[in-house]
Amino acid sequence: MSIWSAIADRITETTGSEFTVCKQQSISGGCINTTCLIEDNTRRFFVKLNHASAQEMFAAESAGLEEIITTGAICAPQPLCFGTVESQAYLVMEYIETGAADKNSMALFGQRLVTMHRAQAQQYGWKIANTIGATPQVNTLDGNWCHFWQEQRLAPQLELAARNGYEGRLQTRGERLLTELPLLLADHQPPASLLHGDLWSGNYTIDAQGMPVIFDPAVYFGDREADMAMTELFGGFSPDFYHAYREAWPLPPEYAIRKTLYNLYHILNHANLFGGSYISQAENMIDSILSEIL
Repeated sequence: MSIWSAIADRITETTGSEFTVCKQQSISGGCINTTCLIEDNTRRFFVKLNHASAQEMFAAESAGLEEIITTGAICAPQPLCFGTVESQAYLVMEYIETGAADKNSMALFGQRLVTMHRAQAQQYGWKIANTIGATPQVNTLDGNWCHFWQEQRLAPQLELAARNGYEGRLQTRGERLLTELPLLLADHQPPASLLHGDLWSGNYTIDAQGMPVIFDPAVYFGDREADMAMTELFGGFSPDFYHAYREAWPLPPEYAIRKTLYNLYHILNHANLFGGSYISQAENMIDSILSEIL
């Protein structure tokens, strides 16, 4: 049985309505997975494909989308089913028609993100581990934010960097940062907000009705500033977005310092995935953070 026949059978089973793949085409959807649009005569679905070992990653992504959707705060594609066919894993989800961003849609995005961040838990972390890009992300529940960020975000990335051969200054300065981190975060116990976790411009769109949509989550409950920090890391979010967010829920002055710390996690992850200039960028970010707290 071909993978498309197997996926069509799962869609039929899940929806209770016969589905046959009449058309299939590759579309853009990130650098980790192969992404496709499949159609019959009336319905369309977005499909991600990867090696069979990615099934747990797809299962976590599906659960993350459900977590976001359950809040009712902001749109995300509805996951339909996931599984494996021989050597391939797949995730099928709702296909969303995209539109154009404008001032109103970006302002709405900021407002809706605040609503999502007001969905909160008692502890930091999440019910399962997931991935940040292709890197495993541990989400063991923890009641202390500083400890969570030390042990489940920065330390694993630094350990992975060492295994990848990135020794020297990155490790010595990184270890110093882990030791001194309580100077920056010991008194910072923010609400454990539901986070997208990987909120850069490639992981949102505006749909045909002008509604913001987020996807490819790496969800966990944590400091909302971590989501906001990443929106600033690579650009792609308009002033209307930030104005609407801050008007609904202002960010504290200390955010200006903490955002470098939170973005360090993503730059370390990029260093581990892609190497190159991300290594020196991570070193410079560590130096900047240490200069603020020592």
